[in-house]
Amino acid sequence: MVDLTKFIRHRFLALLLIIALGVIACTSPKPQPPQSGTTAPSGRGAGDTLRLLYWQAPTILNPHLAVGLKDYEASRIVYEPLATYDKSGKLIPFLAAEIPTLENGGIAKDGKSVTWKLKQGVKWSDGQPFTAQDVVFTHKFVSNPKVGATSTASYDAVKSVEAINDYTVKINFKTVNPAWSLPFVGEYGMILPRHIFEPYNGANARESPANLIPVGTGPYLVTEFRPSDIIVYQPNPQFREADKPFFKRVELKGGGDATSAARAVLQTGDADYGWNIQVEAPILQQLQAAGKGGIITLFGPVVERLYLNYTDPNQATKDGERSSKQLPHPFFSDIKVRQAINYAIDRDTIVKQLYGATGKPTANLLVSPKIYNSPNNSYEFNLKKAAALLDSAGWVDSNHNGTRDKKGVEMKVVFITSVNPLRQKTQQIIKQSLETLGIGVEIKSIDGSIFFASDPANPETYNHFYADMVMLATNNFSPDPGAYMKEWTCDEIPQKSNNWSKPNTTRYCNPKYDALWRQSTTELNPEKRRQLFIQMNDMLIKDVGVIPLVDRATTIAISKRLDGIDLTPWDSDTWNIKDWKRK
Repeated sequence: MVDLTKFIRHRFLALLLIIALGVIACTSPKPQPPQSGTTAPSGRGAGDTLRLLYWQAPTILNPHLAVGLKDYEASRIVYEPLATYDKSGKLIPFLAAEIPTLENGGIAKDGKSVTWKLKQGVKWSDGQPFTAQDVVFTHKFVSNPKVGATSTASYDAVKSVEAINDYTVKINFKTVNPAWSLPFVGEYGMILPRHIFEPYNGANARESPANLIPVGTGPYLVTEFRPSDIIVYQPNPQFREADKPFFKRVELKGGGDATSAARAVLQTGDADYGWNIQVEAPILQQLQAAGKGGIITLFGPVVERLYLNYTDPNQATKDGERSSKQLPHPFFSDIKVRQAINYAIDRDTIVKQLYGATGKPTANLLVSPKIYNSPNNSYEFNLKKAAALLDSAGWVDSNHNGTRDKKGVEMKVVFITSVNPLRQKTQQIIKQSLETLGIGVEIKSIDGSIFFASDPANPETYNHFYADMVMLATNNFSPDPGAYMKEWTCDEIPQKSNNWSKPNTTRYCNPKYDALWRQSTTELNPEKRRQLFIQMNDMLIKDVGVIPLVDRATTIAISKRLDGIDLTPWDSDTWNIKDWKRK
């Protein structure tokens, strides 16, 4: 008879090992910017002003209501999770006193719960004590459907969260859960203060003043926030590390464009840090020649991808909902048409001309950790195959106007993305191929602060998807891809009833995919679980539920006078901002 305790122990340890090895394999050495001088004197507020440039401006500082990376980045300066993964795949405690293991009793032997011990003496920036009740409340907030939280996938397996005492919290899972480290860890794991948000745990969640001026446990607090413009931070006097943070003031400036942000850091020295520098490789090389700063890149799970709308953005239901799952798209509902679009993407040219060493063409959605990178898919740029597929699907230019049509419907698309030079030039490359095939293409670009906003009343967000094609990049926020792969299940389709807060933008729905995902949530055997994720990836590629384009490195610009940045693919760039210093 099998010893269940030993079985569970071996499976958990093997799972953690395989994830860690995959993380180590996926990360590249961190190129260092030019170095000079010595580290400045330490001490809270000993430094001057730290200037951060985010050309996609933050619009909200509640990470559980955010949909854009820029909002997580800005929130992470204030809020903290129980723990996060560093770039080597190691769990690092933040609000937790230690990382749960089988040996210390934190991970239950039956795999159905995990117990976290919390740091004592931690205070919110308003002086109130941080306790297990805040963790319990955060789960209540996230799991309340009236809130419309955007982080629910990380908490899907949670049955309940209970405070054992003020400094011990137990997470009970619905069944055996191999992904025990998803809840309250990393970007989606930031803890909210119960005493601040409890009155707003419902349909009024977006009315909370703390969505703009948050109360956190992190190293800095917000003194001013003008959405889509600037956020001003100062040291949190309650922060538990007495000699941190270093800077007396942090200014996070939003807006502009990636090229201007890179220039301000690398050439003029007007800023210390530039986020998400999506700029053509030759231009970056020219800017670095000024000697003011350098570029840091790190390959991880970020994939630039193309979504084809499975629903009709030009038709509306009786209650006015466009891109509704009730109304299929007039031609993207046909897999032959979706396959034709995939053949029309020249990934090699996109990477060679635009990304250089910061990108790699990919046919996979799940690229990191590398243990989950499927060997079963490849990409091909072939306009002849694309044309043949469109012909066989009945889309031909019957009226000789230069555009394919069928039953009176012209094959014309609206193709949207956010404003940034790489995306606009990628749009042009794709448009040229599609127009060669006889597909009319209208290109639109939307400011990132609008495109990635979480406002349900904003019709231009990518979650609304009031277009035929959209290009963007997302990624898994954990070495465990369980929550990430949930995004393509049927229940995750954004619609009016959930305030467009769900992440399945393309409106893909395949019950077979859902069944694979459900199986992965209880599979303890690491190899079997790995194969389930590969099968999910392969199904998305086969169905053309998503068209991966570029395996894209995180690319930031930093001043040669800035020290302490340590990127991880599993959290915001600002995850360790308490350790940033001036040289």
